[in-house]
This record gives sequence, structure tokens and C-alpha cells, in this order.
Amino acid sequence: MGPHPAVAAIRLAVRRVLHDVLTEHAQRIEHVPPQTPHEPPPPPLVLVACSGGADSMALASALAFEAPKLGIRAGGITVDHGLQPGSDLRAAEVVARLTGLRLDPVESVAVDVGRDGGPEAAARDARYAALDAAAERLGAAAVLLGHTRDDQAETVLLGLARGSGIRSLSGMAAVSGTPAAPRRYRRPFLHIDRQTARKACLVQSLAVWDDPHNTDPAYTRSRLRHEGLPALEKALGKGVVEALARTAQLSRDDADALDEWAAQAESTVRDPAGLLECAKLYALPPAVRRRILRRAAIEAGAPAGSLFARHIEEVDRLITGWRGQGAINLPGKVVAQRQGGRLVIRQG
Repeated sequence: MGPHPAVAAIRLAVRRVLHDVLTEHAQRIEHVPPQTPHEPPPPPLVLVACSGGADSMALASALAFEAPKLGIRAGGITVDHGLQPGSDLRAAEVVARLTGLRLDPVESVAVDVGRDGGPEAAARDARYAALDAAAERLGAAAVLLGHTRDDQAETVLLGLARGSGIRSLSGMAAVSGTPAAPRRYRRPFLHIDRQTARKACLVQSLAVWDDPHNTDPAYTRSRLRHEGLPALEKALGKGVVEALARTAQLSRDDADALDEWAAQAESTVRDPAGLLECAKLYALPPAVRRRILRRAAIEAGAPAGSLFARHIEEVDRLITGWRGQGAINLPGKVVAQRQGGRLVIRQG
């Protein structure tokens, strides 16, 4: 008799990702000579980021089951945000659970959460910074994240509410990372619903921790999860989450194509000094032009997470609605202004 369907689903999702990691690892080491002529390179290390919640515990259990069969080392990281009393004890419990799954290495990392962008964004930034540092320190080939289809639907709706364009509607990528490690993060569960992950924990008798912040109405995502999405399903019928997840994938395909177009077009709209020429920008389709403007603002120092569609629209009006207006102030103390037919975006 095989495993429960929920357990089979999460294991299959992780197995597919691990096969990708193995393939990429093999391609990397093809051109790297071993330290000694007869010593094979070490197998890749894959970490799971685990809060102790049902999604990440299900992910950890699937990684612990699948990785040894593929010759992959598997470890775990839990991040202590220090936002709740006893968070250090919770982190220690998660470490014990991951160790009980025979993951190794397993670490708890404490972070200081700032205030930039609000509590949710600040916690996310601190968490990813800690995961990046741990992955670098341990030499991990990948870090698995437990975001589910439900999380994807919530992300799409949050992007829609912000009016941030098609990139926000594309939600979370199955593979993402940093400029130095663009494929570090993997999200195997984006096509698996939250209930399946919880069921997998239940049938495997895995203890889980339910973060009280996930039900706190002070947080936007919590209100959306417990009030917004249920209201949409009541009004529109079942299937809203699945439809939003499909929208994310379709939007991502379109956004990727537009990003590639913008990257190719950018060199054609700069003068020999590297400044953006307004006349050439004006000739581009709006979606391509605004991507070039956004990238220029980020390169000048504007934080990507604080740069919204309304900011780019104001800069765009320096090109499409020029009436001699003054400079535009952007996040990160970046200033955009039009000078002699050129668009100058720089630190103020």
C-alpha cells in the first residue's frame, strides 16, 4: 500500500525539484576538476526554510524522504524573527523537529527586523537576508520554500490591489534568487493547496506550529486570507484560488517576454554617454518603456520593493507629457528629471 495521496503529492513535487537541482549541479561540476584525481565532488546540499508551520513541515518531511534516494544532502534553516515572546523557544523546537527528520545541517538564525516598508515587508527582507547568508555559508545549491497555491493566489490579489502591473500579478516564481545566485530559491508547492500540505502533516503525525500572525487582522495578508478570499469564493463560487494561480503563471510568461524585450531595447535608447534619450523612449510601446524606466530607477538606488506603478507613471510623464515640469522624487532619495532631451535618473 502506497503513501497517503497528500503525502504522495508533496513528495512528487519535491522529487521534481531535486531532479532539477541534480541536473544543474552536474552541469556546474563538468568543468570543475576534483580536488584530487580520484576524489568525486561532494553531492549538492539542499536546505529547507522551515517556520514550523504545516506548509514548511510538509516540505521538510518530503525533502528528508526524497533527498537520500537521490544522493543529495538535505538540511534545514529556521529564522527567529524575535517578534513574539518565546520565539527563541519556538525556533529551538523547529530545530529539534528537523533534526528528528534526520536533516543535517540544521540551524536556527536570529534576525533583527527593521521597519522599512511595514512589518510584513521588513520581516520578509530580514528572513531572506538570513537565508541568503546561510546558503552562502553552508554552500547550499538550493533553498526550498513552502509557498502553496493559496499563497500564490493571495500574492496575486495583493498585487492587483496595489495596481503594480503585470509583474505583480505574476506572483511568486517557482525559481528565483539573487543576482549572484539567481536559482537559489525553489517553490515546489505552488501547484499544491494549503489543505494538502496540512493533511500530509496530519497523516505523518508531524507536529506543526500555527503562527498567530497568520490570523492577526492587523496584517494585510491575514485579512485577505480569512476575509477577502472567502468573500470572493462566496460571491464567485469555488475555484477562485485555482484561477488566480493560473493567472499568475500566464502573467509571468507575458512579463518575462516584456522584460526580455525591454532589456534588448535599453541599449538602443541611450546616447554615447549612457543617458536615456526621451525621443527614442517615446517611440517605444508603453509597457517596454516603463520597464526601462523602472530598471533605471532601481540601478540609481531606488528600492525595488518601494517602487510602485504610480512612481513609474510620474517619470513616464516626463517623456509623454512634457510641459517643463520639475524633478520627480522617487524612493531611496532618487530623483528623475528631464534635461536637454535626456532623462537623468540619479541619487538626489
